[in-house]
Amino acid sequence: MQRIELFGIVIHNVTMDEAVDGITGWLAGSGRHYVTTPNVDHVMRLRRDPEFRQIYRNASLVVADGMPLIWASRWLGKPLKERVAGADLLPKVCEAAAERGKTVFLLGGKDGIAERAAQNLQARFPSLRVVGSYGPPVGFESDEAENQRAVRVINEAQPDVLFVCLGAPKQEKWVARHLQQLQIKVALCVGAAIDYVAGTVRRAPRWMQRAGLEWAWRLFQEPGRLWRRYLLQDAASP
Repeated sequence: MQRIELFGIVIHNVTMDEAVDGITGWLAGSGRHYVTTPNVDHVMRLRRDPEFRQIYRNASLVVADGMPLIWASRWLGKPLKERVAGADLLPKVCEAAAERGKTVFLLGGKDGIAERAAQNLQARFPSLRVVGSYGPPVGFESDEAENQRAVRVINEAQPDVLFVCLGAPKQEKWVARHLQQLQIKVALCVGAAIDYVAGTVRRAPRWMQRAGLEWAWRLFQEPGRLWRRYLLQDAASP
């Protein structure tokens, strides 16, 4: 896959179909892989977080989630083919997994969200094998016993694909720290995708997605959780 460097990170220049093909190719092989989906918030965090930067360097696939990254690539003369949003990648990979008889597991979300998302995916793709879902308690990543419980629940289900929806950079750091313990083929760090699939959060209209305003829609939907990230942390980044 062609790689393009933007703002100090390397992004794979792939279409959605090419990303899905690459992921499904790993399902037929050996080894463990993980996928990251950067947007502008990630780029800002990467500049001030060395551990996060290293995790991105080690990722098997890095796809541009945010439209501003697509625009920036064009302005800089290194155009990315298209946006590959995590919210779209999750159902696309589930569809491919259903066609190939592969299993998936959902990690993340508040109480009941992972279970609801699993039910909706099962209804959308009847042949999909959702072998488990788990919404870990808040702050679990700082408790080794809770970390190992999450690993154990996942491994007991024996999924091929693990969707990790904990928000950045928590989800990427959790995957990187536990990858060698996880008996999976690929982990996808896809953040809020689980809320969209569960139907508990409405996704921005298509015109806002194309206009690069999905962040504004999310801020409107969840101001209490996101205002500090978008209006203070990212704006104040050097």
